[in-house]
Amino acid sequence: MQTPVNSFKRAITQQQPQIGLWLGMANAYSAEICAGAGFDWLLIDGEHAPNALPDVLAQLQVIQAYPGVNAIARIPFGHGEAGTALIKQYLDLGVQTLLVPMVDTAEQAAALVRATRYPQNDGQGGVRGMAGTRASRWGRYPQYAKEANEQVCLLVQAETRAGIENLDAIAATPGVHGVFIGPADLSASLGHVGDPNHPEVQRVIEDGIARILKAGKAPGILTSDEAQARHYLSLGALFVAVGLDTQILVRQTAALAARFKGTPAPAAPTPGSVY
Repeated sequence: MQTPVNSFKRAITQQQPQIGLWLGMANAYSAEICAGAGFDWLLIDGEHAPNALPDVLAQLQVIQAYPGVNAIARIPFGHGEAGTALIKQYLDLGVQTLLVPMVDTAEQAAALVRATRYPQNDGQGGVRGMAGTRASRWGRYPQYAKEANEQVCLLVQAETRAGIENLDAIAATPGVHGVFIGPADLSASLGHVGDPNHPEVQRVIEDGIARILKAGKAPGILTSDEAQARHYLSLGALFVAVGLDTQILVRQTAALAARFKGTPAPAAPTPGSVY
C-alpha cells in the first residue's frame, strides 16, 4: 500500500482554487451528507465545535470514503508542548492538512512546522513522535515515515493585529503552505467586533491576500456571502470556505418554518457574516 497523496496540498501548490465548507456540527452523519455535495474540502472544526479526537476520527473516516473530497482539521490551539502533542494526535489519526488558529509570529509558525514533521535531514528540525498509527494504517504504508512530511500540509491563521503585522514573515516560513485570514477574530482585533465588512477590515484582508501570494503561499478565507467569496477568489485566494453547515441549517429551517406558519421570514444575514 502506498502513502496517500495529499491532493489538496498539490492543488493549492499548483494555484488551483479549492472551494470548501465548514463543519461545526461535530457529527459524522451530517459530515457524510456534506462529503457527497461536491466540495473540494471540508473543515472539521476542533476549535469552536465540540469535537474530541474520536469525533474528528469519525468524520475523517466518512470524508475519506468520498474520492476527491479533502478533509482539513482545525485544532483548538497550537502553541507550547500541549499544542505539539495535540498536533501529533491529529496527524496520527490520518489528518493530512491542519489549520492552526491564532498564529501571531514567524517563531510560532516555525514551531508548528517542526511539530508536523518527523525528524529528517531537511533543516526544519521535525519533532513529531513516531508510532504505528492509523496514519500509516498501522504499518501497512511501509514508506509512511519517510514520505509523510511531503504529504502534510500546514495552514496557519492570521487573525489578529499582531498576526497581520507579522504576516510577511509568517507566510515566508518554510513548511507553511497557506495562510488563512480569520475575518471574525480579525475584525475584533482591529476594534470592529462583529463587523468583518468594516472598510478597514476589508482593506486589511485584501492587502493580506496580496502579501500571502507575494510570499508564494496560498491565501484562504471563510465567507458565506457568495459575492464576497467570488471577490476573494478574483483577488487570488486559493482555498475559500463558502458556508458553514450550522449556519445553513439555522437559516433553512427558520425559513421553511416561516413559510408554513405564515410568520415573517427570518432576517437576512449580514453579508459576509461567518458565525
